[in-house]
Amino acid sequence: MDMLMGEQIAAAHLTDWRKLAQGLHARYVVDDFRAGVRFVAAVGEAGEALGHHPSASIGRGYVDLKLVSDDAIYRDDEGTEHAVQWVTQLDVDLARRITQIAADQQLVADPGSVSHIELGLDTAQSATIAPVWVALLTGNAEDQGRGTPGGDEIRDALGRVPNLWFGEANEQKPPGQRFHLEVYVAPEVAEERIATAVAAGGTIVDDSNAPSLTVIADQDGNTGVLCVDTSAA
Repeated sequence: MDMLMGEQIAAAHLTDWRKLAQGLHARYVVDDFRAGVRFVAAVGEAGEALGHHPSASIGRGYVDLKLVSDDAIYRDDEGTEHAVQWVTQLDVDLARRITQIAADQQLVADPGSVSHIELGLDTAQSATIAPVWVALLTGNAEDQGRGTPGGDEIRDALGRVPNLWFGEANEQKPPGQRFHLEVYVAPEVAEERIATAVAAGGTIVDDSNAPSLTVIADQDGNTGVLCVDTSAA
């Protein structure tokens, strides 16, 4: 099934869901663990009906859900098809069904609190070092390049650890920070999150790609990137 572009996701008007990184994310508030289990069970039945399932996590007072397709079709400029991890119509259809289930169970969504963490590593030799990191992070060599044809990014098929992305690094420059966190948040909380970080002593290092990407440094110079998918908002 074809991957959906940001404007197509936005047009779906999934009010309970936010597009973070490659997938759709939602959080629903529940009174207790049993309510969470009851909700997840109903979501599971809906997933069985569509032949597609979200990942789910039950915490104290909430249920977190993520929807993404592992076989979304991307076509490059030459028309060649590639299977990637991304949102498809199947994810949108199930998201709508889950929203209805939540309404039937009188559960309230908290879309502003969803977040997603990924790792970034700047290097000029990703193909050389990626096998080391896939061995450390997942122990499965097939996770290198999973969902990113031609790339070295590491994605755990079992979802145990964050994705690891490789960015470009200039080896002629003195070595500096290579690892950084990529923090994906809902668009409506990004401005507040940045302001809070700055008020705590952080510094905006680069906002040339804001609001999609804002690089923030702590007092020691360590940087992280606040990420927002504005195209799907």
